Amino acid sequence: MKAKIIIPVLFLLSSQAVSANAVDNMFSEYKQSGVTNISEIKGKELWEKKFKNTKTGKLRSCTTCHADSLKKTGKHIKTGKLIEPMALSINKKRYTKVKKIKKWFKRNCKWTIGRECSAQEQADILAYLIKQ
Repeated sequence: MKAKIIIPVLFLLSSQAVSANAVDNMFSEYKQSGVTNISEIKGKELWEKKFKNTKTGKLRSCTTCHADSLKKTGKHIKTGKLIEPMALSINKKRYTKVKKIKKWFKRNCKWTIGRECSAQEQADILAYLIKQ
């Protein structure tokens, strides 16, 4: 009976540790690349900023697909695929793997902004996201 209780608790603790480690690793990489001042405020501004798509002329922001509230489910405007909440307080599966964080920054920055995000931009956005 004790094993049944201990295993889920250990799983929860280990998943939180993995999340913290992935985020810590990302921030370490950002600092190694020269980022010195990480700003949640600038991250929020970037998250909400509208960028003009060079092909369509339409405005896009991170909120276009991820919803106005990071605690809500978003929806990809092109595919219709549901996107789980970005807020770590709601979705504990977010930000657990460095490889996935990098993948989604690369893909989504190119789609939204039209280029890859700088290390500074990524650090600011990630700082904003993990505080939600």
